[in-house]
Amino acid sequence: MDNNLLIKECKTKLGALGKKLDLIESRFQYEKVDLCERALMEIDISVREVKTSLAEYKFEDVAEEIYFFKVIKPQFISKFIYYSKLLSIEVAIPNAGKTVLKDYFEYELLTLKTFYDKYTDFYEYYRRKANFLDYKYFVRNQFDLKSKLETGLYDYDEKFATSHDHIVSQIIANDLLEKYLLTAINNIDGYAFKKVDDKTAISWSSSKSSLVELLYALFSSHVFNGGNIEFSEIVRSAEKALNVDLGNFYKTLNEIKNRKTNKTKFLQLLNENLNNVLSEED
Repeated sequence: MDNNLLIKECKTKLGALGKKLDLIESRFQYEKVDLCERALMEIDISVREVKTSLAEYKFEDVAEEIYFFKVIKPQFISKFIYYSKLLSIEVAIPNAGKTVLKDYFEYELLTLKTFYDKYTDFYEYYRRKANFLDYKYFVRNQFDLKSKLETGLYDYDEKFATSHDHIVSQIIANDLLEKYLLTAINNIDGYAFKKVDDKTAISWSSSKSSLVELLYALFSSHVFNGGNIEFSEIVRSAEKALNVDLGNFYKTLNEIKNRKTNKTKFLQLLNENLNNVLSEED
């Protein structure tokens, strides 16, 4: 796939765009509005170039078309969505105390969850890296009217859009926004994740979802501060103590809750391992 002309050209453009955005992020890290505006201008140029290239190109087969709309195009559009939403958030930040500011960022987090709730089925399809419906989702003019579609679908350029590539772009952008918002909330409370020296700290070496499952079990059992503590505070303390960044732990928690079977698989594994060790020691 990498040898196909359009895909190769787009990856080159994506790499060049990434370098430009890194430079903008570095130069304007303390001037978020300027940063977003400059980033959007660069992304717009790149998207227009990709769109022009596509107009003059014929895909070799359906697999190449799916790859372009499922993987390539969303990497460009997601950046535009991310900086657009970030700009909207930054220009509307209230000039108020910590409580109001924290409420503001937490409300923005809830809006991201609304999107997740709206597209739960497709979100799970995409996260599982499934492909059995790709021919409907990522091939042009293959809309399944029985599935959830964007309300503005018919405003899209039919030569540059499929029914679901924009949703993939939003998922990627939302991941970036969640990380930004959680960091902003952490900074308000005076704590930002910082990796400690590996020589002086233990590190979590299992999966992040396993740690979230364990922490939520402890939180649910009210073992910290007599239960008078927020789950987010427990996560922050664990991140610092165990040298790990759990990222959007609320999303991970939702994924645990939505498991079809064995929701507490890590806790069960711990129980089995402990019983085995205790039995051996006896």
